[in-house]
Amino acid sequence: MRLEQKIEELVAPAITAMGLEFWGCEYIAAGKDSTLRIYIDRPNVGVTVDDCALASRQISAIMDVEDPIASAYMLEISSPGMERPLFKPEQYKPYIGQKVNVRSRLAIMGRRKFKGELIEVTEDQIVVEVDRESYEIPFSSIDKANLVVEL
Repeated sequence: MRLEQKIEELVAPAITAMGLEFWGCEYIAAGKDSTLRIYIDRPNVGVTVDDCALASRQISAIMDVEDPIASAYMLEISSPGMERPLFKPEQYKPYIGQKVNVRSRLAIMGRRKFKGELIEVTEDQIVVEVDRESYEIPFSSIDKANLVVEL
C-alpha cells in the first residue's frame, strides 16, 4: 500500500466527521524538509482558514498516534483551490471539457507532459487533446494532474 493510501485511510474518516471532504494528499520527501500536504474541500462552498486549522489539529493528533511517517515532516492542510490537483478517477469526470495539465511517469507517444482539454474519462484512463492530437493516458501512468484555469 502506498503511503498516500495509508494516510487517507487514517485521516479521511476524521475529515468527513468534520463535514469536509478528503480531496487527496501528497508526500514530498526532502530529508528534514519533507512535507505532507493534505487537501480538504467542502463541496459547493469551499474551505476556510478555520476549517484548515481545525483539520490540522485533528490530523496532527491522528498522525502522532499512528506514526505512518518515520522521519520528520511538515504538515500542510490546504484547499485544492481553483487549479485543483486530481488524484482519483472520479475526480476527473466533472471536469470533462476543461483544460488539464498531466505529467505521466512514462512517455506516451513520445511525451510525458500534456496540457490540453480533458476529452474523456473511463474506468482505466483519461483522454487529453493536445494540439488536435488525442492521448490516452492510463491512470496507472499519471504522476501528477491538475486543472488549468484560464481567466
